[in-house]
Amino acid sequence: MISLMRNRTLALVVATYMIGFLVSPAWAAMIPSKGLPGDDGSAVVRQDIEKIQLALENKLVQEKLQAYGLSTDEVQDKLSEMTPSQIHLLSQASDGVLAGGDGLGAVIAVLIIIILIIVILKLLGKDIIITQAGEAPDFSHPVLLG
Repeated sequence: MISLMRNRTLALVVATYMIGFLVSPAWAAMIPSKGLPGDDGSAVVRQDIEKIQLALENKLVQEKLQAYGLSTDEVQDKLSEMTPSQIHLLSQASDGVLAGGDGLGAVIAVLIIIILIIVILKLLGKDIIITQAGEAPDFSHPVLLG
């Protein structure tokens, strides 16, 4: 009888523990740092402005601004009039411009893929035949199947 009661008590304790403690919600949130005393966040704004300036030095961005009729001085004047939240928003948007690059990486990646395909075909003993449009390939030599 005691053994039966001990098993039921143990089952009740384990069930209470599983229901009460393991499935309780955990609340968490990001807490912004306070920074140094007397610092009003100007370091963050300066960092955002530097990121914007770097994006503005991009040739593509300069061409687009000139296409819209904006000079470099007008852009600098507008940048100095912006609020810190607007500067931060523009800084986040400029991350995409800086990440884009000039397309050289994409060209190199395509060339590497083509070279890998050619090497794999050569290792498999396959021939690569390149013909001009309208010409039929010359199959006069025997093809060895592996």
